[in-house]
Amino acid sequence: MKELEAIRNHPLYEKNYHKLRKAEQERIFCRHQMEHFMDVARIAYIYNIEESLGFRKEVVYAAAVLHDIGKYKQYKKGIPHEMASAEIAEKIFKDLPKEYFTEEEKRLIVQAILEHRKQKTEMSDLGRLLYISDKKSRACYSCQAEKECNWSTEKKNMEIEI
Repeated sequence: MKELEAIRNHPLYEKNYHKLRKAEQERIFCRHQMEHFMDVARIAYIYNIEESLGFRKEVVYAAAVLHDIGKYKQYKKGIPHEMASAEIAEKIFKDLPKEYFTEEEKRLIVQAILEHRKQKTEMSDLGRLLYISDKKSRACYSCQAEKECNWSTEKKNMEIEI
């Protein structure tokens, strides 16, 4: 997927990903790194197909690999990571070839990134997919640090769902 590789290899993405990895190297809880991004992408794409939403695979995967890329700014500066991640995504999109994503797809991806932290009644379909997939990607049911995690019981993924 050339679009995904263009994002992953973009200098701004690489710089922020490195900062995120460094910020989480001692973290005992879930990390926000490529395994998580790809788990979110795969789950979201399955829901996309099951619900016949019609998003291109590249759009779903782009939203997933970008949704937490600014997380280190939340750790370091207190900036909500959805805002930091959306800002980074917008900058990366400006450098990508125009044929990779339409303006509407870019807008939908950025909106989904901004929506992915809290479920609301009024959400875009892509934002809802990202929110659900982000939560379901977490294996709280088998996490050794689950008891110390500050996520509420309602947010924790305590069962394997198919």
